[in-house]
Amino acid sequence: MGPGLYSDIGKKARDLLYKDYQTDQKVTLTTYTLNGIAISASGTKKNELIFGELQSQLKNKNISFDVKATSDSKLLTTVTVDELATPGLRSIFNFIIPDQQLGKVELQYLHDYVGVTAAVGLTANPIVNLSGVVGTNVYSVGADVSFDTATGNFIKCNGGLSVINADLIASLTVNDKGDSINASYYHLVSPLSSTAVGAELTHNFSTNENSLTFGTQHALDPLTIVKARLNNYGKASALIQHEWRPKSFFTISGEIDSKAIEKGAKVGLALVLRP
Repeated sequence: MGPGLYSDIGKKARDLLYKDYQTDQKVTLTTYTLNGIAISASGTKKNELIFGELQSQLKNKNISFDVKATSDSKLLTTVTVDELATPGLRSIFNFIIPDQQLGKVELQYLHDYVGVTAAVGLTANPIVNLSGVVGTNVYSVGADVSFDTATGNFIKCNGGLSVINADLIASLTVNDKGDSINASYYHLVSPLSSTAVGAELTHNFSTNENSLTFGTQHALDPLTIVKARLNNYGKASALIQHEWRPKSFFTISGEIDSKAIEKGAKVGLALVLRP
């Protein structure tokens, strides 16, 4: 019921406008062993290339172990401990082989009026990231900064605020050290049919460019949802997602560029199978 984390600012609008849209072909299969280990295998075809992932996850009380192997010979291990020492505190340890410099240790703390995230890279001169949000489940304001200890410079300095009503969420963020500003809104029109509309506007001061995206969604029935979006560059996208069995989805999405209709439409397929 608190303000959440900094990454939650504008998340509803981002999910409406961008989540589940894709122009690739992807299949994900998840199964569970008798001792509770979840094993997921996925394959994605992008252009003429195929990427694969094999992931296993084990949860034991408040500790979860997540190991993911990719087709480009990378192994990502994540250990998450919830309710560490005190309620609301979570620790996350990420380790990547062979790119060990991408590993990090992260702490998250959630309270009724504050949400804080601190992360430190696993290198001799790490990048330190700190983000925080204060407020309530109605109003919140926060900041997100990253400091490079090798150069002694701030490489990221962002700020944002969010206002949440019963059916309307509005947010504003300043990014890229003040070079760009992003405003978004999400409006739940009808809870019964999950009908919602949203928009996102981004202005870049150095290039004086604007990016505007509108989107909407509607549930045809309790198991089928359709979404559509349009941006100021003339690209229109739409998708239909059907939950044909519990936690198993089939999604068809398409995108067309009105400024290059001769290239045809891009079509993406996604299949998620869970027992």
